[in-house]
This record gives sequence, structure tokens and C-alpha cells, in this order.
Amino acid sequence: MSFRMASRCAARHPQPPCAAPQSLQARSRALVRPARSGASRGRAVVCAVSFRPCIDIHKGKVKQIVGSTLRDAVDDGTALVTNFESDKSAEEFANAYKEDGLVGGHVIMLGGDNASRSSALEALHAYPGGLQVGGGINLENAMSYINEGASHVIVTSYVFSDGKMNIERLTQLVELVGKQRLVLDLSCRKKDGRYAIVTDRWQKFSDVYVDGPTLEHLAAYADEFLVHGVDVEGKRLGIDEELVALLGLHSPIPTTYAGGVSTMDDLERIKQAGKSRVDVTVGSALDIFGGDLPYSKVVSWHKEQNMVSQR
Repeated sequence: MSFRMASRCAARHPQPPCAAPQSLQARSRALVRPARSGASRGRAVVCAVSFRPCIDIHKGKVKQIVGSTLRDAVDDGTALVTNFESDKSAEEFANAYKEDGLVGGHVIMLGGDNASRSSALEALHAYPGGLQVGGGINLENAMSYINEGASHVIVTSYVFSDGKMNIERLTQLVELVGKQRLVLDLSCRKKDGRYAIVTDRWQKFSDVYVDGPTLEHLAAYADEFLVHGVDVEGKRLGIDEELVALLGLHSPIPTTYAGGVSTMDDLERIKQAGKSRVDVTVGSALDIFGGDLPYSKVVSWHKEQNMVSQR
């Protein structure tokens, strides 16, 4: 196995969130951020795919929304499609993920309103160091979310907007929070046979494509990538297997795929297509979000993957 291949599965076993209670640490000895390998002394690298939970917040409520229907303006004639709205708070979901030993989940604010920000902060306070946060992250507020308990900030529109990538802003963010606390959202759609990063609520194609050179270049600025397959996201139509395979082949840092998961078989397809190097988040399909896929089964699957990687 080449060094280059091994680097894509480089071992990453960060410490559990510092505020996690001792009882949780005792129950979940394998409470680690998604592992990438067990390489040592020349032994074969073993990768592990992980389930990353999510908390999507819209107007202060935990919801599942078809992301491509989000708009900054409300008068463009396009209706917002909401798959599910929970009666549970973001804090309750964060506590559940903490109890289940799930690390590296995404708290996404689908709007800049105060209610959504307050809900996000409640989730971060409930699970310090266990969650990443995104939605409106910029140079002015990024550090405040880290200080409130986020392990990482997820950056999208501040770096990718109006169809362009602003490398100067990205560099400034890295200087502020550090590469090790930055996640780049590279959500993309198919255009002329290639995956173009989309901006402006996923409505505008950028001139940046998700491919080997781009992933290699941007990995110098981020600890992880988050990639929504926008063409299938929120629709429970099955995964974008071609995109997952591309990420598994080319991404040199931990990467999470989101979009279209509806069955346990989809999780296995992501594992195979991504060569166990691509993590997965599941939204609308989960029973906790009104779907048919049991959350408990997904958590059990996640733990099985990480147990195998540690053998």
C-alpha cells in the first residue's frame, strides 16, 4: 500500500469531548471521532466508516427540509419543502447523541434568526466538543461558536458565494480558528458530467469542481469536508454512489457524505463505494425525523464498523 493511500486513512483518534461525563466515557470506551485507520509498524491500514448525526434547525425548531428549496427571498414562487418538524429541542437531540457516543455530528442553522442561533447554542452546551456547527459562519462569529463548545465550524457561504470561491476569506478563517477546527462544506450538483460546488442556498453553480486536484488543494485549509449530494438530498431517492466513490478515491482528509440515504443497504453501499473512507449522515429517512429507518439500527451499525476497525 502506498504512502498516499495510507494518508487518506491516517489514524485520527481524538480525545472524547472534555465535558463528557465520566459515566458516558465508561459506557462508551470507543467514544472517538470517526476513525480512519489502524496503521502501525507497516501493518495494513484498516478504515472505518462512521455515522455522523445531524441537528438541522429552522426558526428555532429541529426540522428536516429539502435543502434545495431553501431561499433567501420568500417571493420567488418556490415553496419551502419541510419533510419533518420535531417537538423535541435541539438540546434533547444533542443529549441523545452524547448518550449514544456519537461524535462529530452537525448542527446546521438553516437561517440567521435568533431563535435558530439560540437552539444551536443549547445543543453545543449540552454536548461540548461533540458537535460541529454551521450556518452563517463567518470571520466575526466563528470563534464565538468554538468558545461555546463546537468542536469545529462548518463553512459554506462565507467562502463559496455568488458562484465563486473566496480563498482570501478561507485563509483568514484558518488563521483565526485553525485548520484543525474548520470543516469545508463542498455540497455539489452534477453539471456536464462533473460535480460543481453550488452556492447561494444551492441554487447557483460555482466554477469550482469536486475532483482530485480540488480536494487535494482545499485539504490544506480544513480538517474535514462535508459534502451534500444536492441532487438527491432530502428526497430519500437513494445515494449518489458516483459522488461517494469520487470522495473515497480522492479525498485526503476525513469526509462526510449526505444525501438520499433511506435504507441500511444504502449505508453499506456508501461503505463499499467510499472504500470505508467516507462517513455518512442521515436525515429525513431516520425514524427520529419521521422516516422509516430505525435510528437505533444505524447507531448499532456505526458501532459495529468502529469495533471492526479496532481489531
